[in-house]
Amino acid sequence: MSILESLFAKSPFGLLQTHMDKVTRCADKLNDLFDAHRQNDFEKVSQIAEEISKLEHSADMTKNDIRNNLPRGLLLAINRVDLLTILSMQDGIADKAEDIAVLMTLKNVKPIKSIEKEFDAFLAKNLEAVHASHQLILGLQELIKYSFTGSEAQKVIKESYNISVLEHEADLLQHSILKKLYNMEKEIDYTCFHLWMNVMQNMASMSNIAERLAHRVAMLIENA
Repeated sequence: MSILESLFAKSPFGLLQTHMDKVTRCADKLNDLFDAHRQNDFEKVSQIAEEISKLEHSADMTKNDIRNNLPRGLLLAINRVDLLTILSMQDGIADKAEDIAVLMTLKNVKPIKSIEKEFDAFLAKNLEAVHASHQLILGLQELIKYSFTGSEAQKVIKESYNISVLEHEADLLQHSILKKLYNMEKEIDYTCFHLWMNVMQNMASMSNIAERLAHRVAMLIENA
């Protein structure tokens, strides 16, 4: 068995963790991006958007490396399909972060003061879901010792359900913000409205993906 095959056999979760580390750093950069936007520093927004794009590319390269080098016919601690599915979900979070960054460089839209606090809370809640899914992936390695059973397994399953709560809380914040946006036709033009709607949709997708990822992990443990 090669060194790479040995690594996959002993710790496929370590590879998922490496990728998820990069995904989370990519998503977290949105804090910096919207801080710059709040200050109307559009040059810095573009700079940070480029940084997010580079982080997403790095995560993408790691994803491709894992996919291209995953040995076939090797007995893993996790089903090959499950591993690749979780990997793809993780990658989707980084993709959404990059999509948001790109959207914020298309037009120098001014911050909307009336939704600023709710928007910040919405961003924070989505990132909280991303971080919770990150912790979920980090916890999988420990489960190998327990063959995915016992109190440790139940703890991870409980954590996965908590991500659904975070996603629901993000949904409530999104609804409140959208309701305000739909009633601001006299304050913002259509292009700005359309841009913010796309930003909101992509941001909500991060917690949606985190929730689906959590459900996949829970199913993985329950079916072990």
